[in-house]
Amino acid sequence: MKPEDDMNIIFVGKHHGRSRVVAVNAPVAAGLVLVVLALLALAGWSGYRVAVSQAEAAKPSPSELVVEWQAKLKHQKTELAQIEHNVQQQIDALTLRLGEMQGRLLRLDALGQRFVESGLVASDEFDFDQPAAVGGPEEGEALSADSYTAPELTSMIDQLSRLIDDREQQLRLLDQVASRKKLEDELFVEGRPITWGWLSSRYGYRSDPFTGKRTWHSGVDLAGKDGSDIIAVAGGVVTYADERYGYGNLVEVDHGDGLVTRYAHAKSIKVDVGDVVQKGQVVALMGSTGRSTGPHVHFEVIRNGKSENPETYIQRASR
Repeated sequence: MKPEDDMNIIFVGKHHGRSRVVAVNAPVAAGLVLVVLALLALAGWSGYRVAVSQAEAAKPSPSELVVEWQAKLKHQKTELAQIEHNVQQQIDALTLRLGEMQGRLLRLDALGQRFVESGLVASDEFDFDQPAAVGGPEEGEALSADSYTAPELTSMIDQLSRLIDDREQQLRLLDQVASRKKLEDELFVEGRPITWGWLSSRYGYRSDPFTGKRTWHSGVDLAGKDGSDIIAVAGGVVTYADERYGYGNLVEVDHGDGLVTRYAHAKSIKVDVGDVVQKGQVVALMGSTGRSTGPHVHFEVIRNGKSENPETYIQRASR
């Protein structure tokens, strides 16, 4: 279209046959185009603003975000506190287990020390006052840096507890056996009732030192120094500790199983009735009380009410 050309716009009415022609020149057409473009731009901008307004309206306000995050943080703090509580409970439980095991290990050490003191084990072989000696080469940084997990540590403690149970039972049985053996050794009648002296009269028939006649001697006489020790040949309970006709000062010890020993002619008595005496304990001092010609001890062994030859017990080998 040339600038000098005109453009006609035809308007057609509802009723056919009526129309109107409007002549539009170039400047007017350009103006109309600009108006149309401006209206389209205004409509697009209005739609964009409406969309932005709706999007902003859909977003939560800053205060709502703060409340939401505070709720999440509170929930996380609650979960963290519960985890810390559970971990502390596990630590407390492990601490109690370790304390119990430590007490049991102390009892085991005490039993072991008793074995050392009793001579059942060598003191230079087992020193219960020192930790067990252990060692070995390093296997590398990766392995040495590994830490035990809580389940692994709990499993190790359970295994150690079962091992302690087993060792405790074994040591308890050994202690019972040792105690029984020690008691049997203590009650085993053997040896001489003096620490120094000699046999001055044997068991059986002999010439009476006062009458010269053949009489029965129910024990043996062991002569020695006046006031020297008279010792028990076995552990037992004192059933008599006083003067008796012919015996002078007499000590009688019951060793159980019907076995009794007598120690007569003592200068003085060092025990009382009811006392529990140990093997080798001094029960009297040598003297010459009663029917005696000099310092000595009359030693008798009686089993179930009948005398036996004390030399058999004197010559017994120690257990």
